Parts: sequence; C-alpha cells; structure tokens
Amino acid sequence: MIGERSVTVFFDELMLGHNPEVDLPFIPSRVEKRVRAILQNLDFRWSYPEHPGRLAAIKQHLDEHPVAGVQFKSGASATYDQLGRVHTTTYLDHLFSLAGKRAWLDRDTTAVSPDSIEAATAAAGNAIAAVESVVNGDTQSAFALVRPPGHHAEPVRARGFCLLNNVAVAAAHARAKLGCERVLIVDWDAHHGNGTQDIFWADPDVLFFDTHCAAPFYPGTGHLEEVGAGLGEGYTINVPLPETAGDIAFEAAFRDILVPAADYFEPDLVLVSAGFDPHRNDMALNLTYNGFKVITSIVQSIADRHCNGRLALVLEGGYSLTSLAHGVRAVLEVLAGGDVPELMESGMREVTAAAEFHRAAFTDDET
Repeated sequence: MIGERSVTVFFDELMLGHNPEVDLPFIPSRVEKRVRAILQNLDFRWSYPEHPGRLAAIKQHLDEHPVAGVQFKSGASATYDQLGRVHTTTYLDHLFSLAGKRAWLDRDTTAVSPDSIEAATAAAGNAIAAVESVVNGDTQSAFALVRPPGHHAEPVRARGFCLLNNVAVAAAHARAKLGCERVLIVDWDAHHGNGTQDIFWADPDVLFFDTHCAAPFYPGTGHLEEVGAGLGEGYTINVPLPETAGDIAFEAAFRDILVPAADYFEPDLVLVSAGFDPHRNDMALNLTYNGFKVITSIVQSIADRHCNGRLALVLEGGYSLTSLAHGVRAVLEVLAGGDVPELMESGMREVTAAAEFHRAAFTDDET
C-alpha cells in the first residue's frame, strides 16, 4: 500500500537558476564560434532543452498529486573537496571561474548561465544528502530531484548538458565518509552514462549497470564489449537497446542481467541515475509508466535483499514535461510501497478486454 514505506525527495529552488538562453551573448571563444556555427545551420529555432521548467513541472505535479509517505527536504551544496573525489582540480577551477558568466563549454552545446555553478553544486549536494539520508536510516529511500543532470560529465569536462557528475559524487561520498564499501549504480536513462562509466572504469568497488539506446544514439558509447579495465574489468555492464525496446525488454534486462550481477556483487548501497527519456513519449525507447514501476521494484528488491533497503535515485534526463512528471510520480509510488503491475506486450490488455467484451456475441452461452 502506498505510504507503507518512507521516501524523502530532495529539492532546492537554487537549481532553477541554471538557465542558458542561447539568444543571449556568451563569452567569446573558439567553442562559442563552433556552437554558433552549428546552431546557425539548423533549419529550426533551437532552444536549450535542459531548462528550469523540467523541475518546475515535476514539483507542481507532486504538489497537486501528493504521494503518501513522501516528504520533501533540501540538502547543502557540495563542497570543492566533495566534487574533487571524481573531478580534476583543473576542471573544477575552470568551472568555478565561470560563476556569474555565460559560456559554452563544449560542442555538445553544454552551457552555463550566471547562476549555473550555484545550481550545479546544489544538485551534487542534494544527491549527497539523498545518500546520507538512506545510509543514516532517516528514510527508507530517497529521490534527488536535481538539475543540471550529471551522468555525461567526465572527470575533466562537461558534456551533454551535464556539469558535475551528481551520482558519481554521491557514490564517492558514500565510500569516503559513510562506510559503504561496494556501491551499485544503475543508469536507466535513454542515453549512456559515459561520464559515470569513465569515472569508475577501473574500480572493482563500483558496479555500473547501464541500459540505453544503442549507438550511434548520443553519446555513442556504451557498447556491449565495454566492461571496464584493470581491477575493474567486469564491473561495467552495458545493455545497448534498439529504439523500439520497451517494458518487456527492460524487465528482462533487469531480471536476467542486473539481478544476478547484484547478487554476486552484494552492494552496500544502490544508486540510480533515473532518466525519464526512455518513456515512449520522449526522445527514445518505449517504456510506459508501468515499465518504470517494474524496474523500480526490481532495483528496490535488490536494495532490500543486500543493503537493508538503502536506495537513492538521482534525476537525469527527461524532456517531455508530462511524461517526466508522471514518470517521477510513478516511481515514487513504488518506492512508497505501491502495487507493482504485471507487464504485458503493448496492446495485450486492450485485446484481452475486447475479447471478453465481444465473446458473448459468438457463443450460445447466455449465462
């Protein structure tokens, strides 16, 4: 029943301050010229897809349709030292020097606005707070509603609208300060978490599992053969999927690949890079809200079995505001103890109901 389990959602309005508006002037640079050239060659008006309205839509929907058992909190912004566990000092110094400015950071059209650095450190800090809350036993699970997202951010650079790798910062903090020895990171965003993979590529104490739309879909990484290196070989698991993959394929990937891997790894903590762009109304893949519920339930069962339910989710992508808001709520319902549906191939419920409705017309049974 919804409300049987406690869930804490971490949110801070500081994260709404990140708002690169492409029509405004940016710091002149070689990158700025390249991005402008790209944008000028488009045959439509391009606006920054990762905008404050994403979080605003989620918060409004949850305020209007609250989930029993869910409470809201805010965490402190991440410190330089906390960020330095996964990002180089050279990169952080450059990023912090851009506070109060507008600049393009790469040809992936990742940009900052005057309040972006404050928003990014708040995002990473709220991911840390979510992890602390579940490890300390303050809540059974947590969801960090954060932006800018993080899983494309690499140790030395921003990519894919991501400035700081929020889930990696949270995982590193759990290991450095909270006594967690083995962390499982599940990434179900439609895009491969290249930055998270890069950070933990040779680390045998972080198991990284990633389902995503297969290359050449952005960022073009996450091939099946990418399994880590050195001591970390085998601790990176990529499951590239065709754009048509939906609920049934995701459930199979999680049950047949993730569950046995997690049982072998025995994590102390489970983290999720929770993107909602795999929804069928977004840019790739074919998940439904029920599909999100089922994979949430599988991850929750892993956390229950191995680490006393310690599970924290960190928001990544999701650009259809409706499916983003409704998807987050669907996940929160399961985290709070809600029922988990049985998945069927798309259309089968409707066919079954129609068959039941029409059956009497083709039989002599009047009962």
